Amino acid sequence: MFDIITFGSAAQDIFLQPGSFKIVQEKKFITGKGLCLSLGSKIQVKDIHFLSGGGGSNTAVAFARQGFKTAFCGMVGKDYSGQEILKELQKSNVITQLVKKTDKKPTNHSVVLSPGNQERTILVYCGASSELTVKDIPWNKIRAKWLYLAPLSGKLCNIFEKLVNFAVRNKMKIALNPGHTQLSLPKKKLIKLLKKADVLILNQEEACFLSDIPFNREKEIFKKIDDLCPGIAVMTKGPLGVLVSDGNYIYRANALKVRATDRTGAGDAFASGFISGLIRKKGDIAQALQLGIANSSACLKELGAKKGLLSVGQKFEKVKVHKEKCL
Repeated sequence: MFDIITFGSAAQDIFLQPGSFKIVQEKKFITGKGLCLSLGSKIQVKDIHFLSGGGGSNTAVAFARQGFKTAFCGMVGKDYSGQEILKELQKSNVITQLVKKTDKKPTNHSVVLSPGNQERTILVYCGASSELTVKDIPWNKIRAKWLYLAPLSGKLCNIFEKLVNFAVRNKMKIALNPGHTQLSLPKKKLIKLLKKADVLILNQEEACFLSDIPFNREKEIFKKIDDLCPGIAVMTKGPLGVLVSDGNYIYRANALKVRATDRTGAGDAFASGFISGLIRKKGDIAQALQLGIANSSACLKELGAKKGLLSVGQKFEKVKVHKEKCL
């Protein structure tokens, strides 16, 4: 029996710092700005790093560092990157017997362009992870106290409903951190699944999308989400902190002030830290928030999604948590 099994993607992240670039203002870009490189030229790169990522992989390592017996269930390619990801997971005490390999597609890759202190741009290739299907999962080996479902896409999204129902039938607790694909499921199906979750973790954009309520009406957002999900609901706000509702109270906490080296994996670090705290502190939301925020802040200080993750027993700065009645 595992303490927790994570489901989601595993990827090879390549961090590049271009030596020559230009940022241009242009309304055609979603963010209003674009990163431009000279077409037809060879661009010198100042630095390069190869690190692993992916929501399923990141959270698995975080849970293992917190001392939990952890397994990752996902798919990687039969390539060098897939082999290296498995080696890293094993080195981090994550059990990989549930991981499948495929030759249909290469392992997921991301190229992270970090032009100095400017906002990063990420080129994403969704490969092997999205090929995992229901028949690839060794259901007889899925035995855990908790299942953690990271954002799922491609064929992987088709296992979402079956995993949730499987967990309920086998009396496992469920932590959901759904992506846009899952939140875009037919409304009736989505509501049925959310009602079975013990913890639902969303960022601010996702919470607004799910509730169809503007981001500045936070109590109304939580009232709507509490109706959809009777478990614990979490809304992260990046550098503005986190809000959590248990249906009776809303807990608020600011983010720690840190000088961020890289924001890759900060959301995964918070989610895994929060669930770890919730398990270890027997449902104490305030203490779970403190560990989640500390884990995310530690991740921000290092390049990549795993280097800075806290280990069990490691001391950390604790934020103040405010508690107020729900609407």
